[in-house]
Amino acid sequence: MNRKIFLFMIIAGSLALNACNGSASQTPLIGKNTAVPENDLLSASVLNSFGRVSDPQVSPDGKQIVYGVSYISVEQNKSNRELFVMDTDGSNNRQITFTPENESNARWLDNDRILFLSQGKLWLMRTDGTGKKQVKGTERRIAGFSLSPNKDKILYISYVPTGTRPTDLDPSLNQATGRIIDDLMYRHWDCFVEEIPHTFVASFDGTSISGEEDLLEGLPYELPTLPFGGMGELSWSPDGTAVAYSCRKLTGAEYAVSTNTDIYLRNLETGAEVNLSEGMMGYDTAPLFSPCGEFLVWSSMERDGYEADKNRLMLYSFKDGSIKDLTARFRYNVSQAAWMPDGKGLYFTSLSEGVQHVFVLDLSTEKINQVTNGLYDCGSIQVIGNAKEGQQLIGTYVSLSMPSELVSINPVSGEYTQLSHENKHLLDALIMGRVEERWVTTTDHKKMLMWVVYPPHFNPQEKYPVVLFCTGGPQGTLSQSWSYRWCHQLIAANGYIVLLPNRRGTTAFGKEWTEQISGDYPGQNMQDYLSAVDHIKREPFVDGTRIGAVGASYGGYSIFQLAGYHKERFAAFIAHAGIFNQEHMYMTTEEVFFPHWDNGGAPWDNNPVAKRHYALSAHKRVQHWDRPILITHGELDYRVPVDQAMAAFNAARLNGVPAKMLLFPDENHWILKPQNNMLWNRVFFDFLDTYLK
Repeated sequence: MNRKIFLFMIIAGSLALNACNGSASQTPLIGKNTAVPENDLLSASVLNSFGRVSDPQVSPDGKQIVYGVSYISVEQNKSNRELFVMDTDGSNNRQITFTPENESNARWLDNDRILFLSQGKLWLMRTDGTGKKQVKGTERRIAGFSLSPNKDKILYISYVPTGTRPTDLDPSLNQATGRIIDDLMYRHWDCFVEEIPHTFVASFDGTSISGEEDLLEGLPYELPTLPFGGMGELSWSPDGTAVAYSCRKLTGAEYAVSTNTDIYLRNLETGAEVNLSEGMMGYDTAPLFSPCGEFLVWSSMERDGYEADKNRLMLYSFKDGSIKDLTARFRYNVSQAAWMPDGKGLYFTSLSEGVQHVFVLDLSTEKINQVTNGLYDCGSIQVIGNAKEGQQLIGTYVSLSMPSELVSINPVSGEYTQLSHENKHLLDALIMGRVEERWVTTTDHKKMLMWVVYPPHFNPQEKYPVVLFCTGGPQGTLSQSWSYRWCHQLIAANGYIVLLPNRRGTTAFGKEWTEQISGDYPGQNMQDYLSAVDHIKREPFVDGTRIGAVGASYGGYSIFQLAGYHKERFAAFIAHAGIFNQEHMYMTTEEVFFPHWDNGGAPWDNNPVAKRHYALSAHKRVQHWDRPILITHGELDYRVPVDQAMAAFNAARLNGVPAKMLLFPDENHWILKPQNNMLWNRVFFDFLDTYLK
C-alpha cells in the first residue's frame, strides 16, 4: 500500500523476466504508435498509445544517454520495452533494439558498449545495436545487475528456493501441490514465497562471468528486500573491494511486524562484514558511497514498524565511524540521492508542498537549497561535468498533463531542457485539461493543497459533474505525477472536474500533517475530503447533485468510509483494492507492521487507539450506505486481499444498495495487463456516466 518509490523498478524487472513467447518471426514487434488521435480528447486507447520513458543512464564520458521506452499492445495484451541512445544535448536520438522481447537494466560497459537484460539473461552490444551477444558463465535467471567501478566484477540478483516442498518430504510426491507453511511472511504482494532474491558477486571479463558467490549463502534473508527492492539497495566502493547493502535480516513473524532494515558493509576479499546501522531500528536503505570512498550515505527512517516515517539522509564517516543526519533541519522526505563528482555535496529529490523537486546539499555547510521549480515532478538524476567547467543534471520530469520525458537541468538556475520527445505527436494532437492549484480551509482551520483538473474546452457557464479522487498510501501524495491506471486527465477528458486533495496523511507537507492520520483513519482525513467537496460546490459551474468519489487502496478504504456518512454529498462511489473490514485485514495481509502501526495495534489489543479504530471500521456502517457503488479488485492482491472486495459487495447487495463488482483473477494490487486496463476503464466510465450524467 505504500513504498511506491520501488514500484516501477519491480514492474520493469518483471517484464524482463517474463519475456513473450515465440520467436521474432512468430510475434509481431510492438513499437511506437504514430497514429494521430481521432479527436483532441484523451481516451483509454490513446493513453495506451503513449511510449513510457524510463531509466536514463549517462555514458562514462558524459556524452550519451541510454534509456528505455515501453510500448503497449492491447491486441497482444502485453508490453515491449526497447532501448534508445541519444547525445546528452538531445540530438542524434536512435532506437537500438528491435525485438519482441523486453530489454531492461541497460548499463554502460564503456563509451561504446552497453550491457542489458533480456529474458533473464545478460547481453552485450554496441551503441548502434550491432554485435549483440549473450554474456556466458551463469545459468541463473538474472533480475538486475551492477558493474563495479573498474568493470572487473559484477553484482546480480537471482533467486534461490526457500521453504519446504512436498518432494522434500517424499521424492515421489512430485505432483503434490500442497504448500507447507509454519510461519508468517509466506506470501508477498502477489505471490507465495517459494523462492527469494539473493545477490551474487562474480568476476567479469567483459564477455563472461566466473566465480560467482552468493552474498547470503545459506541464509534465509532477502537481498534485495521483497517486494519492491532492486539494485538500489547495493553500492560498490570506489575501488571495487567492498559492497554496502541494505537487508532486513529477519524471517517469519519477526519479519512481518518489523521494518528494521540495516546497512551492511561486506569486504569482498576477506568476506568480513559489519552492520553500520546497528541500533537504528527503522528502514535503512539505498546506501551510496562517495566518489572518494570517505563517506557513505543512506536513507533512514527512525522508528521500527512505521514505513512512512520521515526519510532522512544519513552520512557515515569511514574515518571515525560517526553517523550524522544531514537533513535534521529539512522538513521533507529525502529520496534518490546522487553525489557530486567531487564529493563536496549531493543532489536529491523531495516531495515539497505537493511537487517533487531537486535539492542540493553542500557537505561543508550542510545547507540545503531547492534547485528546480515549476509544476513538474523530477525523477532521480545523474550529475555530469564538474564544478569548474559546469555541471549538468540528467533525469526525467513529468506532470499531471504529460508523461515522463528525459530532461537536462541546469543546477544553478534550475532551468529545464527537455531532451526526449517520445510522445510529442500525441500530445500535440490533444487538448489537456487545465490544472489549477487551490488551498482549501479544513474543518480544523488548516490549509490543504488541492489540484483541480478541468475538462478540456471547459466553459464556466455550464454545469459539470465532479469526481473526487481519494489517494492511497495512506501516506501518499498527489503531486505532479502521471498515472496510466488512474489518469486524472483521462477522467477530465470524459467531462468531469477532478478534485485531487492532499488530505491529512500525505507526505509533502511536513511531519505533523503526515502523522496525524496514524490511528485516525476514520477521522480528520475524511473531513478533509468533505471540505474539498464543500469548497468546490460553491462554484457556479459545479452541479452539486452529480458528485462521485473514487479511489484505490487506502483510497478504496476511504470510499467505503465516506459511503457510510457522506450526508448526501455523493451520488456514486467507486472503490478499487480497498480495505473494508479492518479486523480481518489485520489478520490476512502479509506485512503486518503496516496495519499494526497505523491501526494503533491488533484488534485484540486493549488500548484506546486500537479499540476506536476497529470500532469505526467501514464494514460496521454498511447499513448507512445509500448510493450506488462499483467495487473492483485483483485476486492476486495479497497486500489487500480480494475477500475485502467480496465482503463489501455482498454487504452492499444484502442491504439493497445498487452495487457492481469487477474482479481480475490475474491481477494484483494494480491492473497491469493492457486488455484488463481497457476493460477496467470501460466499466469505470460506464458506471460514472450512469450515475453522474
